[in-house]
Amino acid sequence: MRFLSALALSLAFALTTTACSPEIGSEGWCNNLKEKPKGDWTANEATDYAKHCVF
Repeated sequence: MRFLSALALSLAFALTTTACSPEIGSEGWCNNLKEKPKGDWTANEATDYAKHCVF
């Protein structure tokens, strides 16, 4: 029973933390990256930004 409670709690935590980030390429995602310092961008973020927000 204790295992099921811990599993349910960890699943709920995982769902709430991953549900908050906007979809890559969406207007919200592009705006978030515009506000983030460019030195903190990952290579994947820079590539996705160029694909979805610039062109």
